[in-house]
Amino acid sequence: MDAAVEPFMPPAPKPRATPPGRLDVIRTIYRNPIELWGEPAYTQPSISAAFFNERMVLANAPDLIRHILVDNAANYRMARVRQLLLRPILRDGLLTAEGDAWKRSRKAVAPVFTPRHAQGFASQMLRSAEAFTERYSGDGRVHEIAHDMTELTYEILAATLFSGRIVTPDGDFGSKVERLLETMGRVDPLDLLKAPAWLPRLTRLRGRRILAFFRKIVSDTMDERIKELREHPQSVPEDFLTLLLRQQKPGGLTRDEVEDNIITFIGAGHETTARALGWTLYCLANAPAERDRVEAEIDDVLPREPDPVNWLDRMPQTRAAFEEAMRLYPPAPSINRAAIEDDRFGKTVIPAGTTVLVMPWILHRHRALWDRPDAYIPARFLPGNREKIGRFQYLPFGAGPRICIGATFALQEAVIALGVLMRRFRFDCTDETNPWPVQKLTVQPEGGLPMRVTAR
Repeated sequence: MDAAVEPFMPPAPKPRATPPGRLDVIRTIYRNPIELWGEPAYTQPSISAAFFNERMVLANAPDLIRHILVDNAANYRMARVRQLLLRPILRDGLLTAEGDAWKRSRKAVAPVFTPRHAQGFASQMLRSAEAFTERYSGDGRVHEIAHDMTELTYEILAATLFSGRIVTPDGDFGSKVERLLETMGRVDPLDLLKAPAWLPRLTRLRGRRILAFFRKIVSDTMDERIKELREHPQSVPEDFLTLLLRQQKPGGLTRDEVEDNIITFIGAGHETTARALGWTLYCLANAPAERDRVEAEIDDVLPREPDPVNWLDRMPQTRAAFEEAMRLYPPAPSINRAAIEDDRFGKTVIPAGTTVLVMPWILHRHRALWDRPDAYIPARFLPGNREKIGRFQYLPFGAGPRICIGATFALQEAVIALGVLMRRFRFDCTDETNPWPVQKLTVQPEGGLPMRVTAR
């Protein structure tokens, strides 16, 4: 970072000066949970509190986080509110399954996402990104980049994990994802009040139709591939979909579990990368010196290195720009667990039943862990600096047994997408580009990301 240039300070809620009242807690958690926290959350190693008579611990100290997510992970299950939010969408997919169902899914999916296997997707990622750029004329028109990145990452996912053979009904996929998160991706006030499960949650009732849209995609895609496996087995691609379908055997996945894992990767697996890409382009547009560095690196590397499998290692500036955007706007802003039995780590006491929050949104902005935590400074993640960041102070993909299985896939996808997009085009903000970060499963830019796209 040039000494004379002040870094960009992306928009974020200011810590609360006073604790919220009971009704304010409900309103804030429903509207935007990341606006709930006060200054102590960003300065203390942990905080113990009670919301609606439910004990809660916010864990910020990296050694405490390691204890919860890794060393004593067996003592922590998925938190109740998180499951109430996600299970209606993903059911027994990898993100929400527990016990034997989770073990079966993890074992089934793991071979697809080894680093070596993920590298094999690079050429498909490149072709998808290059095809996507054809929708931009480069004449200065304004495009909704948050929406576009949802479309791009969906197309990459379809090409890589499903060999381009997802049966997608007509319609705007990006808008449907946004609608799903708007209706199904919010904590319902009745969940906070521990209302009986049979009492309808109005927020989720409104999302049933859009959820049915995604379930139909999955069901139709599975039926088509099963037919192909039966009638033309020699021509079936050995992709993610085929791998899961072959797991339908004694001791393997049930058909419902296959469906749940497919919708997990269609819905959640691409959404996180889409949001991080959008925030990266937004941050770079507001940090011209950083953008110049990324563009220079792309212009230098891409002509000399036609094989995209090598871009992740050979474009550290581009990767750093993306990782810093994920620090400020973590795709998964909250990791929720609940203690099964009493636990203690140092001075932190965690009684059985306590909800434990590890919040990358707060952790990544914690005053004791980061210098100028609210500023966009990609140099933190350049070689020589990246190694100084503690393993448990930066958690865009989580940690422990339930770490994001697609982390390598996502990083490679992001660097390839940024390389292709920024080699041909420049993305600039307009007077209407005023996003506000809102937590709806991922960190969404409320107000969107309208950006002017011009040819370089």
